[in-house]
Amino acid sequence: MIEPDIITADVGAAEGKMRLDKFLSLKIPELSRAQIQRLIVGGNVSSEDIVLADNAYKVRVGDSFQIIIPPATEAEPEAENIEIDIIYEDEDLIVVNKPAGMTVHPAPGAYSGTLVNALLYHCRDNLSGIGGVKRPGIVHRIDKETSGLLVVAKNDLAHQGLSVQFAEHSIERTYLAVVYGVMVPPIGRITGNIGRSKFDRKKMAIVENGGKPAATNYKTLQAFGRVASLVQCNLETGRTHQIRVHLNSMGHALIGDKVYVKNKKSELALPADLKKYVNEFPRQALHAKSLGFLHPRTHQFMQFDSELPADMIDLIARLEDNFNFK
Repeated sequence: MIEPDIITADVGAAEGKMRLDKFLSLKIPELSRAQIQRLIVGGNVSSEDIVLADNAYKVRVGDSFQIIIPPATEAEPEAENIEIDIIYEDEDLIVVNKPAGMTVHPAPGAYSGTLVNALLYHCRDNLSGIGGVKRPGIVHRIDKETSGLLVVAKNDLAHQGLSVQFAEHSIERTYLAVVYGVMVPPIGRITGNIGRSKFDRKKMAIVENGGKPAATNYKTLQAFGRVASLVQCNLETGRTHQIRVHLNSMGHALIGDKVYVKNKKSELALPADLKKYVNEFPRQALHAKSLGFLHPRTHQFMQFDSELPADMIDLIARLEDNFNFK
């Protein structure tokens, strides 16, 4: 049986009257404040044999706390031998090129076949645990039908360091999308708080009240007549369905998007076979092409890039052929 770690933290002269969770976060920097809060609420922090389960407890000069760090336990999702495209890996993190059709994390209706299941098998004993659980640390997600790059933490240090960067919106993320129509102007910035649609709970929408601030910078890379275009999107924020919602708000839904495209574009000025191909494209034509961040241990900037997948290359090629691109 693996014994838990026990850490002692003493309150110094300059630390009196701090909240308990803040004080312990300073004393144990390898754990995030959220992890510290879970330990406190879980009864893992005591002083003079008295359990302190209140995160807001004010520490006093001379207090001495004992913190029990439970050993990492096995994750609930099962490891599955699923092939994944690994772009980069070290002791702290792993960068994966996720295919369209793969869910990132197990959820009701998708408990297997996910990226987490695949990473549990691939990493095996190289996971030191995230919050006391042996699991890959998912710090951001992309939709099931979106392809492209994700970075995943393999330990608490990486999880905390990457989470801070995502929270501060300092991660560099570039996406490529094929949309109906041509953006006007061709280069711009879309803003608007994103929240749950009041008309359809399965959708996100730009909302006047509530929601979270969101900003997307876009640039049209290629136009196919007035029918469609290839658009580069750089995220300033990372909200659920952000690109899909922002581009749709401009009247340019992603080709293949079954949620935000209300009707088939029957008016497309395309040959019948190509019109059918475009309107029945099997997933939203969106790819997370590049990803840049500071390594949480070395603090060196790392940049990764992935090529467009075959289905989006084929979509673009067919549109180019129709408009006689050289």
